Amino acid sequence: MPTLAAAVARTLATAGVRHAFGLVGGGNILAAAALTEAGVHYTAARHEGGAMAMADAYFRVTGEVAVCTTTHGPGLTNAATALGEAAKNRSAAVLLCGDAPTGGPRPHDIDQSALVTSLGVPVVRLTDPATALARTSAALELARTRQCPVVVMLPGDLLGAEVSPPSAPGANPIAAPAATVRPDVPAAVLRALARSRRPLVLAGAGAWRSGAGKVLRDLGDRLGALFTTTVMANGLFDESPWSLGICGGFAAPEPAGLISRADLVLAFGASLDTFTLHGGRLLDPDATVVRIDLEPGPGPAGRADLSVVGDASLVATRLLDALGPAAPPAGPGTWRSAAARTAAARRWDTVPCEDASGAGRIDPRTLTRHLAGLLPAERTLVLDGGHFISWPAMYWPVPDPAAMVFTGAAFQSIGLGLAGAVGAAVGRPDRTTVAAIGDGGGLMGLSELETLVRSGRSCLVVVYDDASYGFEDHMYTPRGADPAMVNFDDTDFAGTARALGARAVTVRVPADLAEVTAWRERGCPGTLLLDCKIVHTVVAPFLEDLLAPADHRG
Repeated sequence: MPTLAAAVARTLATAGVRHAFGLVGGGNILAAAALTEAGVHYTAARHEGGAMAMADAYFRVTGEVAVCTTTHGPGLTNAATALGEAAKNRSAAVLLCGDAPTGGPRPHDIDQSALVTSLGVPVVRLTDPATALARTSAALELARTRQCPVVVMLPGDLLGAEVSPPSAPGANPIAAPAATVRPDVPAAVLRALARSRRPLVLAGAGAWRSGAGKVLRDLGDRLGALFTTTVMANGLFDESPWSLGICGGFAAPEPAGLISRADLVLAFGASLDTFTLHGGRLLDPDATVVRIDLEPGPGPAGRADLSVVGDASLVATRLLDALGPAAPPAGPGTWRSAAARTAAARRWDTVPCEDASGAGRIDPRTLTRHLAGLLPAERTLVLDGGHFISWPAMYWPVPDPAAMVFTGAAFQSIGLGLAGAVGAAVGRPDRTTVAAIGDGGGLMGLSELETLVRSGRSCLVVVYDDASYGFEDHMYTPRGADPAMVNFDDTDFAGTARALGARAVTVRVPADLAEVTAWRERGCPGTLLLDCKIVHTVVAPFLEDLLAPADHRG
């Protein structure tokens, strides 16, 4: 009979898990070996937080569950930040970790269940070999149906215990959420639709995951609406001439102006956080906001007048059925005719800016605009957190929402970008991964640059290196914070990358980007890192808006 470790691994592999990311120790090395023996491809990370971020990114680009595996204690605590990010992003993954023996904790053990539960993550502890396989299957199903990470804990004294295969399928020992029922559309929503003259359809990652793109376009066309997305659903409506791009602080001035004129916002599968709403500055205070999501309520920013609980695709279909086939408003003076007049100004590359390059440093806008024409069209864009995030989000479109992996956004963390690039590159080898990171987050997660190089996957790493924690410097130094806490000497990222086996170049002027063209001509092999020494004083538009006095905000 197989051991518990082998049986759990075989159960996951049989159920369709194809990839695992991890770092091994005494609490999980046998389970990790069993995963590879069962045919699961394994990527060895250099930090447990990196392994969890890889599994998270893998889900975002593929829609499939991967395993992250760590040892007990510090292995799990090291993964906590990335696990919290996955939970808040609703990323499905299984974290398989070691745990204290069933007989009681050892002196070095901690209450792992309490730690994981505090992050809002379900815990499954395998304490009985007789039920271990059923509970493992149920944990995987829970991750898939609820779209969340689930932690499966393996007590150290049971790893070698023999497990009998179940003679017949048993009852699911873990309660999974009921299937989404197609809800009736509240009459209040239909009344709001009837009153609206300037409707806006806003889609988030939940809309993308439910496959709602087409039905939302049909609904918007029926209403004569304009379209926008959260940054997580970037690209969902790009095929429509009525798409305004990203909603929030990354919106170009003309689209932002149109978004602020909407009298009705139908938000599908979006949390409506302060980032999407640009700190409450974007939407008309008198606009009616309807939030359609699997989670009830107005969202974390509290900006929703009506809440409809349900799957985005099903609710949109129900709305279309209720509205019937009547023609949408058309002609001069309509909402869409106003949008057509500003179509040419919807992209940031049409917005003029004065180049601030000089003294051996390049303006981040100049850098990003030049790179836009050099990047492969089929790409996955991975963002770390930091002040720099505005530039790639503003200037680099993506093919679809699966090509946008914004690590750290849900949990407001930095340092997960390089690990996210590994997960994205493994999950979508058909696309070149482009990872945009800051120097602060890059140094925080530097160990996974070695993993990325070792993976052999195609990846362009763009380091926006201003030798600073830019957001904190621009936001808090004027309020009296010590600048020495957030500003540093330059780091030689190019030299470090070459030492780890990557190709690398330092970028101070646009001509230094010639290596990108040469890399593409060679077929984008392996990892190319650009250490871009950017001008520190250029402030991103979203942050300028936050810093501006109330009577001068755009």
